[in-house]
Amino acid sequence: MNDIRHTEVLVIGGGVIGGAIAYYVSKSGLEVTVLEKGDLASGTSSKCDGNILAIDKDPGFDSQMSLKSQQLVKQLSKDLELPFEYRAPGSMLVCESEEEMAAAKKWVDQQKKAGLSFRMLDREDLQQESPYFADDLLGGLECHTDATVNPYLLTYALFHGAEKQGAKRHVHTEVTRIQQDATGMFHIFTSRGRFTAKKVINAAGVWAPLIGAMVGVKIPIQPRKGHMVVAARHEPVGLRKVMEFGYLLSKFGGHRKVDAETKRYGVALVFEPTESQNFLIGSSRQFAGFDTRVDIRVIRSIARRAIRFYPKMADMLTIRTYAGLRPWTEDHLPIISEVDEVPGFYIAAGHEGDGISLAAVTGKLMEELIRGEAETSIPTEPLRYNRFQRKDATR
Repeated sequence: MNDIRHTEVLVIGGGVIGGAIAYYVSKSGLEVTVLEKGDLASGTSSKCDGNILAIDKDPGFDSQMSLKSQQLVKQLSKDLELPFEYRAPGSMLVCESEEEMAAAKKWVDQQKKAGLSFRMLDREDLQQESPYFADDLLGGLECHTDATVNPYLLTYALFHGAEKQGAKRHVHTEVTRIQQDATGMFHIFTSRGRFTAKKVINAAGVWAPLIGAMVGVKIPIQPRKGHMVVAARHEPVGLRKVMEFGYLLSKFGGHRKVDAETKRYGVALVFEPTESQNFLIGSSRQFAGFDTRVDIRVIRSIARRAIRFYPKMADMLTIRTYAGLRPWTEDHLPIISEVDEVPGFYIAAGHEGDGISLAAVTGKLMEELIRGEAETSIPTEPLRYNRFQRKDATR
């Protein structure tokens, strides 16, 4: 294929982030083309849960960013033609010690001060929530605004909406080389021909560093492996997302009083009911390169953690297990930014386990950045690519 196809904005990556960018940028009237080396939602977007959460975000900028994304997703549930199993039942963190309850109270106070809808839960609240909870759990906290979606369906719904607005997508089209000429135009060489674009958005997730290297940009993203278990349909165990409070410590690298194997694999309870009442159980956090093979030792550790909080799960059947890769950054914030050294080249990656949560706000921010808006939906300074360069300069 020797013809050269031109577009105003070219997006690399056909996951939920690429879909959100394509939707919002095309909605603004710009010409958009998306390139994906596999199928849509074939990477991290197919190996995750589907939560739009504020409960596990640092109070302040992180939680405000998540709240904005929740508002956008609620609107998308009305605007997009294809449904994506949107529900907003809230979510919970549960505690197993007085120490965790004290930390939870502090967390709730900080979030409420930041304007979010949080409240503490006691032992009776947990028993009313689900009779499957272990009797010795002390309580926890909840966030009323948290929502859940089907990540596959959300990705496809976003691309469907983008295509209705004129966006084009090319799957099984791997980018092999990128050049920028003297006029600033990008030439994107792929396994299925060449494209040109005024602006390029790198939304390739864990593979974003490979794309960045093509234009001489070092992107500090590493793959962080996570396992999930899918359990068979059963009488309802619960109606909304539940995590143990230790999940926050596992996510942010804090100290936990758990056994060595649980600590080694970064395992913490995550329970998520699906619309059909099957449910997902996780999760784990490991740096293992690009290896996505399921490790039975990690699965056993996840199962033990689930049974600790839901003892009756010991009698339930599993359907399958899988592992995916989170695009991790050291400060746990994504990069949503133009690269100053390569004008017209943008990064929208590094969401770690928050890609589904932050897809909508990422797409909206990228549309605002591309259009050069003076004011954006949320501040972008904490998300800029050059924050890592500034940190290196102070070392």
